[in-house]
Amino acid sequence: MAAADMDVIELAGVRAYGKHGATESERLEEQPLDIDLVLEIDLRAASSSDCLERTLDYAKLHDRIVSRVRERSYRLLERLAADLLDIIFKDVRVRCAEIAIAKSKILDGATPRVRLRRTNPRYLP
Repeated sequence: MAAADMDVIELAGVRAYGKHGATESERLEEQPLDIDLVLEIDLRAASSSDCLERTLDYAKLHDRIVSRVRERSYRLLERLAADLLDIIFKDVRVRCAEIAIAKSKILDGATPRVRLRRTNPRYLP
């Protein structure tokens, strides 16, 4: 399948809570992060078989993402995003992924957002 023909799984609006921020005071209390994922993956086997094992289980991915945000603390959203991409890329079927992380509770209504797009170094076509 050509890259232009790649299928997509999106997981939008993941709300996860963790202690993240550049300053120590930001890391004292949990705060909400909003995470959106776009994963390029070949879904032909799943769409022809109707079998969960032939696709990416987004419920399990959701749980891994939320757990990582809760269990570890990061100064930078960029570092958190890179670690979350590493979790996603453990599935060698994911060709590339984009992640956006927004932190809505810190700038008087302005929402900083970090967006990373990376290719999976483990991808197996």
